Parts: sequence; C-alpha cells; structure tokens
Amino acid sequence: MAARGNADPAEKAPGLCSAAHRVDDTLSEMDGRIDWLSRLTPVNLDDVFAGFKVSGFRDMPALRYDAGLDDLEGMRRELFALPVREIENELVEALLMEKQRELDRQLELVRLRGGKGFIQASLDLFGDVSTRLLDEAEEIIESVPAQEPEPRDADCEAFCELAREELAWYRDRIPELAAEVVVDPHPGTHVFVSQGNLHVACDYRVPVSHMIPLMGHEIGTHVVTRYNGRQQPLRTLEVGLADYDALQEGLGVLSEYLSGYLPPMRLRTLAARVIAAHMALQEKSPAEIFAAMYDHCHMGEELSFSTTIRALRGGGMTKDALYLSGLSDLVRYLNHDGDFEALFIGKFALKHIHTLETLREQGIVMPPALLPRYLEDPAARDRLDHVRTISVTELYQKAPA
Repeated sequence: MAARGNADPAEKAPGLCSAAHRVDDTLSEMDGRIDWLSRLTPVNLDDVFAGFKVSGFRDMPALRYDAGLDDLEGMRRELFALPVREIENELVEALLMEKQRELDRQLELVRLRGGKGFIQASLDLFGDVSTRLLDEAEEIIESVPAQEPEPRDADCEAFCELAREELAWYRDRIPELAAEVVVDPHPGTHVFVSQGNLHVACDYRVPVSHMIPLMGHEIGTHVVTRYNGRQQPLRTLEVGLADYDALQEGLGVLSEYLSGYLPPMRLRTLAARVIAAHMALQEKSPAEIFAAMYDHCHMGEELSFSTTIRALRGGGMTKDALYLSGLSDLVRYLNHDGDFEALFIGKFALKHIHTLETLREQGIVMPPALLPRYLEDPAARDRLDHVRTISVTELYQKAPA
C-alpha cells in the first residue's frame, strides 16, 4: 500500500489565514497538554480489585490517580484569548470554535475529578445515555449469545511484540511514522493510544485470538488516523475535532470485525458499558454496578470489575457509552453507502463529514495518506460489504476467521 496525499504539515494551505494557523496550532498543542484520559486512569487497580473482592464485592477502595493539571485558569485564559473570530474561512472558524469549547470542557473534567460536579462535566463533554442507546444495549444483552471467557493466554510481552511488528509494517510504507509501544508501570487492564503511542499495562493479558483484531483497533484506527491528521494543513485533525471520540471508538471496534474476529462477548461488553455508564449517572454504588455486570450481563469477575471501574472513573464518566453509540451510528452510515476510506483522514465526528468534504474541495483537507493494514485482505473488504447490510446487533463473529 503506497502513501497517498502525503502533504508536508509545515506547508500552509492557501485557504487558511494566519489567524487560522495560530488557532489551529495552539489548540492542537493544548490538547496534548491536557491529556485528560491519562489523568483519569486509576493507578491502583490491583489494590482496588483485591480489596473489593475481599469485601465480597460490597465495598470498593478509593481510586487513586496521577497528578492533575497545574494552572487550569491560566490555560483557560490562554484558550479563550485565541483569535478564533478573526479566521476568514467560516467553516474552519466553526470547527475550531467548537474545538475551543471542547477543550474548555476537558479542563473542567480534570478540575472536577473526584468531586461532586464531575458527572455533570462528563455529561457536558460526552453526552447522556439516550433511551434508544440503552434499549439497544439491553437488546444485545438479551439476543447476542453469551460465551465462556476465552483464556488470556497472551501476556504484555507477547502483545507488545506483535504491536511492534505491526508498527514496523506501517513504517515500511511510511518511514516517518512516529509511534511507539509504551509499557505502563502501573498494573491494570488497559491498552490505549495516547499522544500517538500505544500504552499497554505491564500486567496486561489478552486471548491470543483477540490480538490481531486489537492491532486493527488500536493501530489501524487510532494510530493511523492520528498520522493522517498530522499530514493535514488543518492540524487539529491530528488530535481530533470536537466530539470525535464516538466515531473513533466505533471505527476501532468495527476494525476488529473487519480484521476477522469481533466475538459475541465483545459486543455484549460494549452493551454492558452503556448499562454501567447509565447506572453511574444514577449514582448507583460500585457494588450495584458490579452486580448488574456479573448477574444481568453474565460477565466474569474481572470483566465485571473493569467495566465497573471504567464507568466510575473520576466520579462517574459516560465516555464508555460512546463505543456502542459510535458503532451503531457508523453501521447506519455504512448502511447508507457512506465512504469508508474517508473516515481515515483524521480524527473527527460523523457530523463533520459534509464540512470536511467541502474543505477537501477547497484544498484545506487532503485524502488519507495511510490506510489500515487489514484493508489489504480481500476478506476484510467482503466483511465491509456485509456490514453495509446488517444492524449493529448482528455485528459479531462466533469464531476467528
């Protein structure tokens, strides 16, 4: 696969004025400084799980986090001092003004971590759990078959080795791809991409059958779209336009299916996350959320615990509902013959598609320079054609390809 549209990010697009470049560059830099996801990742999960289990899953020890952000008010002043209204292109002005507001909401999320206002900050940033989404989640729990958990027969070292091989494949095509595998010293269950690097918990374990699909999710989606966004004249597409999370996570999960294995339990887990997020908004206790995951959603102890924790991060976070809502919206987009490859030009929301198409005609947005590795496989293309004919409740595979 050859690189396409590989624009030099230092080049200035003719359709962008100096104010647009200043705002775009500053918003991108501030997004990296805030790094809210790392600041809301607990660092004592092993101790919390041990204490919760000893209590019979009735009393959960407090979650601890790394340091927060210094000078939040200074960052907010810097944010709103930007000359957004001086941007000459009205479409670019609208996109960057929306991103400016989102970064302010992220600052609030970090500021209110662990406080009583955190849930409202989460709702402001990620939205509520709609009745339709909750109904869809319950339908998945009722209709998608539950399976016995697969053995987690691959450890952190094996996962990281495969991830480095995957990144090497991309670097053979794009040598300047700057992405590394980072082993986080804090124990936990997490694997995620932050600042373009793949972070893996030091004690991470995963079924071997899930490893290649996760490469499609974490690298084929999050790393690839970040790289493509970095090649854009509009650099905010690297860190993400406002509300990009739902499409990113939906695209990541779909990548698992296209890579050959999205097991029923994975889809059920996404549904369970919606239910857990809804319960967190209702301020249900950790014990109540865990019981719903274990008894109602039929997940094992460790998965029930991790799903509970994800919903309770910071004091109650709705981000996890975005995985299913993003996937559901994406499937509907593909049902209506949406352009799949266009989704990789950077990080954005489905609502931005029309605006980005117009900016592409103006030369301010470029085609994707890199596409996921799995699209080299004709079977993945066949699976994509199939996705265009089904609903999200049918999006699973009982066995690896």
